[in-house]
Amino acid sequence: MVENNWPAIIYFTALAFLTGAAGGSFINCLSWRMVRAECVMKGRSRCPSCGNTLGVLDLIPVFSWIFLRGRCRFCRAAIPFRYLWSETLMGTVAVSLLFRYGLSLKAIFYLIFTFILLGEALIDWEIYEIPDGFHLAAILWWCVYLPYSGEPVTERLTAGLMGGVSIAGGLRLLTTAFDRMLGKESMGGADIKLFFVTGLYLGFPGNLLNLIVSCIMGLILAALSSGQRKEREEPSLIPFAPAIAVGTWFCLLFGKWITSWYAGFF
Repeated sequence: MVENNWPAIIYFTALAFLTGAAGGSFINCLSWRMVRAECVMKGRSRCPSCGNTLGVLDLIPVFSWIFLRGRCRFCRAAIPFRYLWSETLMGTVAVSLLFRYGLSLKAIFYLIFTFILLGEALIDWEIYEIPDGFHLAAILWWCVYLPYSGEPVTERLTAGLMGGVSIAGGLRLLTTAFDRMLGKESMGGADIKLFFVTGLYLGFPGNLLNLIVSCIMGLILAALSSGQRKEREEPSLIPFAPAIAVGTWFCLLFGKWITSWYAGFF
């Protein structure tokens, strides 16, 4: 960021928020269509209640939901609240990454990664599944960024693989043992794959912290959504991707500071 230049700070902060909110809106639409097996690249956005095609004024991230008071301009049906919170959240994520990493390729790199995490979280929350395409997209994006990370490619590659394999491999061994003891699946394979992906971005110490934070967030989300889950078809299932996404965001912002602080005790 440009220090002590408040007009520039305000401009880039607003730009980051709008960029994040727009990306969140797109990912929301993408995940909505994927869950319902609709074409994700064709057709304009429309109201799910009345089917009317939405115009520009209906699609401004955050502001349209507020100005329309959460209702369709045509039929006055309620617009799902997930649009407002996901757009606001991603705007906040973009601003936080801007202040953490400044005007840099790294900030853009992590922002696009969080867009992918949002898609995984939304779909997992709705149908308890994570399409492998999201994992593949995150891995490919990590590979694209490797030469531009500012670090030796071999070191970054080794650190990423260590972070992914150590946590995902450990979880696979533990869940296999628990599955045999309990006679049922204790943790979804897609969640383990997601921890492998986050390890590529966070490295080993960071992904271990991510596992801890994600478990805490998972307990919080499970408690907050317990009433809603009672009305769902599979109340015993808990979508873990939202918790992993929040944990990863936390580690992107504070992971290095926390792991360095902890290492100072030894």
